[in-house]
Amino acid sequence: MTVAPPDRSLVRLLAEWLPRQRWFGGKHRPIDGLSIGTATVLRPGDPGLHHLVLDVGQDGATDRYQLLLGVRRVLPERLRPGEIGRLAAAGGGVEHVYDAAHDPELTRPLLAHMAAGDALGPVRFRHAPGAAIRTDLDAAPSPAEQSNTSLIFGDAYICKLFRRLAPGVNPDLEINLALSRQGCAHVPAVHGWMELDPAAGGDEGGEPVTLALLSEYLRTGTDGWQLALTSVRDWFAQPDPPAPPGTGPGAAPAPAARDAGAAGGDFAAEAERLGAATAQVHRDLAAAFGVTEAPPDELRARVADMNEQLSQVSSAVPDLRPYTAAIREVFARCAANARPLPFQRVHGDYHLGQAMRTGTGWVLLDFEGEPARTPRERRALGHPLRDVAGMLRSFEYAARYLQAGDGGDAPPAAAAAVEERARAWAERNRAAFCRGYAAAGGPDPVAHAGLLRALELDKAVYEVRYEARNRPSWLPVPLRTLERLAG
Repeated sequence: MTVAPPDRSLVRLLAEWLPRQRWFGGKHRPIDGLSIGTATVLRPGDPGLHHLVLDVGQDGATDRYQLLLGVRRVLPERLRPGEIGRLAAAGGGVEHVYDAAHDPELTRPLLAHMAAGDALGPVRFRHAPGAAIRTDLDAAPSPAEQSNTSLIFGDAYICKLFRRLAPGVNPDLEINLALSRQGCAHVPAVHGWMELDPAAGGDEGGEPVTLALLSEYLRTGTDGWQLALTSVRDWFAQPDPPAPPGTGPGAAPAPAARDAGAAGGDFAAEAERLGAATAQVHRDLAAAFGVTEAPPDELRARVADMNEQLSQVSSAVPDLRPYTAAIREVFARCAANARPLPFQRVHGDYHLGQAMRTGTGWVLLDFEGEPARTPRERRALGHPLRDVAGMLRSFEYAARYLQAGDGGDAPPAAAAAVEERARAWAERNRAAFCRGYAAAGGPDPVAHAGLLRALELDKAVYEVRYEARNRPSWLPVPLRTLERLAG
């Protein structure tokens, strides 16, 4: 198969296939144009492996995506879910082209290239200083839904392929390398990465574009989101769950006689430990990248950005409009009370799915930033409570996960009772996380309640936009909590 110069039939197949992929960011918008920016042979023959960078035009803008393209004369049944289509082969017959991320025979060479530090055309393979990368492992794609694709190599490594490419070094690589140098115990070790020569994107002298990150695989770890959902299910299974504790991040836990821990479903101890781990990572980020004192005008500028996002999202999502006036009032109070604040690098897209509980404690993952943000926004300094706000929103999501998509079908009395239970779980764990965070040296959420509330509302507005675009059935989850947050 010839992909350079671009094969017009392949371009047509890709334009039909891309919108059906979970990681494609423009599913609900037509593709105006698609071209192959770079095509690099990583393994010749049959099966063959090609690395493609695709330039996809939508609404007057161009996004870049990477694809590991497999080519086979005969496609095994196990690889058919990743099939893109068929093309005429040189010498007659047809060839199957497919997403090679699902093919262990073609993903194994990535380890060998990283171990050797190879450079194939514009694609460069790197390994961390002192890292000895095994090359005898097969990979299986992670089944988790996400905006990237993760390949799990045995019980040793996990390789994240960044499907939608951003200019320059990806924050996930940048931050994990920096934290590893700090000796941070709450991040996985970095073993290697892939990058694209900036000249391949027309950026002579610029930063290389991060393509993939190879990290330690936490085989004994349990996803924080799944742990929380197990707790929620147990909590809802109780015939008489505890009365809800007080509201707000500084609320005290429920009395011991009615504590969830006595009946199952309690997550508060883990939430408190997660808060402490978060504070430690924030301290290590400050040591690695420094801290800047932001003047009051900087916070006012951030609040102006919050208002701008609110205007955009409320214009596109009518369900948000009943809450906009109250949200703007919270933003206005935050701006009016602005004072100098310490700004630093933060996680930027922090939630329960970005943390894993291992035998030695909590580990934080995926420092890439929010998918809908620009590269500049992802790398911008911020107040550490931005991450706290993200985690507080995640507790709200976990508490209401079982209600997603069906809350409107329940009778009002039953729906109110379910909402009360969900709120009790969320408030208990929000309070525990904040206690752990403050006790471990993070900025006290109670002492910064106005700022935290504004940050949490801004995150909720972002969630409304994301769910409306990508998961409409989940839209009620952020909407159900907006009235209470804005009130």
